[in-house]
Amino acid sequence: MMNKLKRFMRKFGQLSFIKRCLVNIIRGVLLIGLCFIIMYPLIQLLSLVFMDLGDANNPRIIWIPKNLTLTNVKLAMEILDYPTSLATTFVFSLVMMVLQTIICGLAGYGFARLTFRGSHLLFAGVIATILVPPQTIILPMYLNFKDFDILGLFQLFTGSKVNLLNSPWSMVVLAMTGMGIKSGLYIYIFRQFFKGLPKALEEAALIDGAGVVKTFFHIMVPCAKSPAITVMLFSFVWQWNDTFFSSLFYGKGNLLSLKLGKLGTHLKGAILSVLKIVVGDDMKVSPVLESLVANAAILLVVLPLLILYLFAQKQFVTGIEKSGIKG
Repeated sequence: MMNKLKRFMRKFGQLSFIKRCLVNIIRGVLLIGLCFIIMYPLIQLLSLVFMDLGDANNPRIIWIPKNLTLTNVKLAMEILDYPTSLATTFVFSLVMMVLQTIICGLAGYGFARLTFRGSHLLFAGVIATILVPPQTIILPMYLNFKDFDILGLFQLFTGSKVNLLNSPWSMVVLAMTGMGIKSGLYIYIFRQFFKGLPKALEEAALIDGAGVVKTFFHIMVPCAKSPAITVMLFSFVWQWNDTFFSSLFYGKGNLLSLKLGKLGTHLKGAILSVLKIVVGDDMKVSPVLESLVANAAILLVVLPLLILYLFAQKQFVTGIEKSGIKG
């Protein structure tokens, strides 16, 4: 009887081991498949960027080029005026990030901790900025910046209103008034975080004689590193990739996203210009070359963000978890 029981347990243990192996294999295959689906565009992009024109025209070469080349990257850098555009985009995104983080942090603290009449109605307005597409209010915003004025002061002292279109000041005004890109979401993130902090912190500061402003900067801000990092990363990335607001209010800006958006119609001429070829009736730029240069330009635009994500991945995930953004 005991021998039969031991044989059964040994056989059951072997079956359990085989079952665990099969589950692990299936799980591994699914994970690899999902990773491939997610990474496929990036892998294909990397393959095309460093592919020679001859390899691109060869149907037998799909993933790994025989002749690696940097010609596509050099052409894309010349077309984008990459060093200057990169510096301009970085500074512009950095300024917008700092402004949005400060303004949205103050607004989030006010909605979370200060009690005043109409606060719920105002916060409903903040939520509306998340739900309502910006395209619906873009016309009044455009007209406002075309003839910008603050309580008639500009017209009073200068005799005319100010045109902020095609100027970075229009984006600065949006950021400083809490109407920048995704500002409603940032205010919501800060509000949810400050609501979760114990009120004993503020009460202790109040007993020590600190006012609202001093409590915010000396007590609340040091505690809000996680949501601040999350908002800063979101703001920087969205501003970097933005083409909608930037093209509308800052269309002549030397930003990478704007230059990339204009490549579709001007790429052929830009390549010819870079190659210093005089356009003639019999001279054509290969569509394959246009595709390779366009892929190189896309990689150059997103490369700084990929590098940023590699260094800030931990803070980004931690910030999202602690600020309560899930799903």
